Formats: sequence, structure tokens, C-alpha cells
Amino acid sequence: MSADRASRGVDFHCHLDLGPDPYSAVARAEARRVYTLTVTMRPSDWPRNVEMTRNTRYVRAALGLHPRLVAGHAAEISLWESYFPETRYIGEVGLDAGVKFQDSLDAQEQVFRTVLERCAEAGGKILSVHSVRCVPDVLDMIERHLPRNRGVVVLHWFEGTATEAQRAAALGCYFSVNARMVCNERGRSVVASLPDDRILTETDAPFTQVDGRDAEPGDIPVVVESIARVRGVSVEALTETIYKNFRTLLQSGRSSPTW
Repeated sequence: MSADRASRGVDFHCHLDLGPDPYSAVARAEARRVYTLTVTMRPSDWPRNVEMTRNTRYVRAALGLHPRLVAGHAAEISLWESYFPETRYIGEVGLDAGVKFQDSLDAQEQVFRTVLERCAEAGGKILSVHSVRCVPDVLDMIERHLPRNRGVVVLHWFEGTATEAQRAAALGCYFSVNARMVCNERGRSVVASLPDDRILTETDAPFTQVDGRDAEPGDIPVVVESIARVRGVSVEALTETIYKNFRTLLQSGRSSPTW
């Protein structure tokens, strides 16, 4: 992986396949040289994402089964398992205890446990994990089923407390932060408290907006600026910190930080 300064943007969670022209979105991320992890909602989306990222240097696809889709797609976990050996990156996975999704929590837990156990067996996987309204349960499952030396979790759009963030960091988790997370006082407080060595950036495109349009990886400088203001550091310093964290994350279980 090149260490040139022009390639230090990191978007560790977005959904490029959900935009109107995914191939163009991938091309723009490549042109901007943003290290981009585009996650999938269902295993059946995986072949298309593989094709989108087949010849890319900066964009990688992650294999997921989103907890909000488990109610209608739990059976796809077998398809997820069949594709699992093809990638190091897993996401979007996790739990969601929002009002609309509480009825499927048992099924979500079964799916997430399978994901964690397969990752633990394989070793070296990096997971982008959803934890809406159930951070303690997600952390309990990570602690129980994915030992620190068998994989690394990046908590996407983390909305837990500062205490829960400390627990997550102790379990070896990272946090991918987007600009929407610092739009209220509670979010700013949590983002300000995150350990320096565990912060990454994300856009969660197309579920966030910049200047009235859907965000994309090229908007990562906007994210960095918003986090830097909250944490009271310079954009340059935070950019370096995020890139260093990204390289450290990639090196987990390997001799070099290969993307």
C-alpha cells in the first residue's frame, strides 16, 4: 500500500452499490485515492460488488447481511458462508434493536453469532459492525465469540456512551465516524472521548448528505474537518492519525498492512 500523502483519505463504511451509478461512484473514489470499504446489505449483493471492485486499487468490498434485513433474509446466511472465504472484509453485520426491528432480534443474534464464529475460526477478518440501540449486546457477543487475536471489529456510526466506548476499545474495537455523528451534543461528547488510536472515518454514503446531495468517499475531508473541530486538533494532525490507525488495523494478524 502506497504511503504517499495524496492517498490518505479513508472511508471505512459506505454503500456504493446503493447509488444510482455504482461504477461511476467507484471510479470517483479511485480518482480521489480514498481508501474505501463499500459494504453489502445482503450476500446476494456480493457478486455485483465483487465485479464493481475487481480492478480497483483503493476500493474494497465487504460481505454482509444487514441486521435490518435479517427478518426477510435470514436464510441468506448460508449464502454468506459460501462467499465468506473470498474476502477479508465483513460488513455490514451486527444488531439493531430499533422499534421496527425488535421482533427479529433473536434471528439477528443467531446470524451475528454465526458471523463472529466463522470469523474467529478463519482469523484475520475485519468487520464493520452495526449496533443501533444495543451496544452492550453487541459488545457481549464480540467478547464471547471473537477473541482479539482472531479478528478486528470496527463499530460503524457508534452511538453508545463514553463508558461503552471504553469497553469497546478494551476489546480491540475501532470506531468509524461520520459527520452526522457530531450534529448533536451527545454525539460530540462521545466522538471527543474516543481513543486517538481507534478513530477511522466513514461517510455511510448514501445515508448522509453534503451540500444537499448524497455523500460519497470524496467527501471524507468534510468528515475529517467536523471531527477535528470536536476534538480540538488540526485537520492535518487528524488526517495523519486516521491514516496511521488504518494501517495498524490492516496489519492486524499480518506482517504488513496490506489492503
